[in-house]
Amino acid sequence: MYRVAPDVAIIETVDFFPPIVDDAYAAGAIAAANAMSDVYAMGGEVLFALNVVAWPDDLSFEPLERLMQGAVDKIAEGDGVIAGGHTVIDREPKFGLAVTGRAHPDRLLTKGALRAGDALWLTKPVGTGVLTTAHKNGDLSPEDLASAVASMVALNRAAARAAVEAGIHAATDVTGFALVGHAHEMAVRSGLGISIEASAVPVLPGARTHAERGVSFGGLERNTAYYVGEGHVRFAQSVGDATRRLLLDPQTSGGLLLGVPAAHADGWDRARERHRVAAWKVGEVVTGHGVAVA
Repeated sequence: MYRVAPDVAIIETVDFFPPIVDDAYAAGAIAAANAMSDVYAMGGEVLFALNVVAWPDDLSFEPLERLMQGAVDKIAEGDGVIAGGHTVIDREPKFGLAVTGRAHPDRLLTKGALRAGDALWLTKPVGTGVLTTAHKNGDLSPEDLASAVASMVALNRAAARAAVEAGIHAATDVTGFALVGHAHEMAVRSGLGISIEASAVPVLPGARTHAERGVSFGGLERNTAYYVGEGHVRFAQSVGDATRRLLLDPQTSGGLLLGVPAAHADGWDRARERHRVAAWKVGEVVTGHGVAVA
C-alpha cells in the first residue's frame, strides 16, 4: 500500500497459477477474481490490471483467448480494465494478473487490526482445494464443480464495501494458507489469539464427502505440516479428520475473514443486508496466541 495523497492509497498485488478447471473462460475469471481479492481484502476498489501469462509454444492460442476473455469480463465486473500484460513461453500454462487498486488511507482493512473480543466472520464457504483436486482426479460431479466455480468467480467487492461502511478495520482474504493459516497470520500481526468453532464454518457442496475420503495433495500437506506440525494451530480431539482437512484446505479466491468489534456488529448486519453479502460467524478473537479450533 502506498499513500499518494491525503485521501488516496494505492494498492498493488500480483497472483498467477496454472488453470485449476478445464473450462478456459472460467479459469480466466477465477484467476482474475483471485488476484482482485487482495485489493478487496484491504477495503479498496480495482482500477486496472496487467495480464501475466506463461504459455507453451506448441499449444493453440484459442484457449488462451478464452482465458483472457474470462479475465477481461471479471475485471470489468469490478469496474476495472485490463491495460496490457506480458507473455512468456513455458511448458505449463499459467495465468494471473497484477492488479492496481485504490482505497482511502483512513479506511483500510488490515491483517493486524484485530482486538480482543472481536467476532470473526467469513464470507465464503471453504473446500475449493479439495473439490478442484477431485476434479483433476476425474471424481467430481458437474453440480459440485459448478458450485465451486461459482464461489471462486464471485468477487469480494460487496463484502469489502460492507466492511468499510460498517467501520471494520481488520480483514484478510482466505487463499493458499487455508482458513486457519490466514487466521493465524491475523493473530500474529495483531498479537492475539483466535478461537474457531469448526461446526460454524460453511463448506461447499461435496467438499466434506471428498474430505472424508481422505483426499490429499501438496498444498494441504504443506499447510498441515507447518500450521499443525509447528504448533501454530491447535485442533481439539473432537474435531474430526475431514473437518481438519477442510480448515487446512488451500483456497482459490476464497472469502474475506473479518474481525467485527461488538460496537460495529449492528452496522455490519445492516451493511451486509444492504450489499446482499452472505457471511458466517465462525469464531472470536481472544487474548493469547495462535489459533484454537474446537
